Amino acid sequence: MKHSLFDILIRPGAFFQDAIAEKESLKIPGLIVLVLGLISAVYGYMIGGLTGKMMAGLIPGMELIIAISTILGALFGVFIFWAIWAGVFYLVSSAFKGSGTFKRTLEFVGYGYLPQIFGAILTLIVAMQYIPRVIVPQITADAASDPQLIQEAVNALMHDPAMVEMTQITSIISIVFLLWSANIWIFGVQHARKLAARDAALCVGIPVVVYIVYVIYTMTGI
Repeated sequence: MKHSLFDILIRPGAFFQDAIAEKESLKIPGLIVLVLGLISAVYGYMIGGLTGKMMAGLIPGMELIIAISTILGALFGVFIFWAIWAGVFYLVSSAFKGSGTFKRTLEFVGYGYLPQIFGAILTLIVAMQYIPRVIVPQITADAASDPQLIQEAVNALMHDPAMVEMTQITSIISIVFLLWSANIWIFGVQHARKLAARDAALCVGIPVVVYIVYVIYTMTGI
């Protein structure tokens, strides 16, 4: 391949124009997604630690269960989203009479995850600054029979000022780096599905905008 991975970030069109001539391979995209998944797993562990601390007095061993669940959920969640994004772009591009295999689309979408590694690192740094400031309410064993007390504790955690501010900042970071990925995905889908630039932009832009609107909705509660 003539172009390096760095070209994905600054010259995605040239990168995919070169990559389309190569044999389909998910090795490098898979590694990119794996790195993102590992970083996301660390972040998930940190967030899960807050819930585990809150639930520690409710059920013995709950902290460990939550830690394992959040780590695995974050790690595998990245791979699931990789497949979902590729599937959505593949299906939408079919409406524009796109050709090319799903594996090639999956490959090029995987390359587009590279910017999100930097976003995940930045998110991790933000979490390290805010999580120690979060006041975690404690749920005792006596509250097990009162769902309302549990719900109140969960609400108190989610509405903690530090937690709210951290969520807002990390959501903005997520959106910014998703847009960077979307720019790369446009060129990737264009070459993977043999589309015109305008059609590729629509195939990627519409689903991404819908997702961003959803993220903003959940973040602000509009």
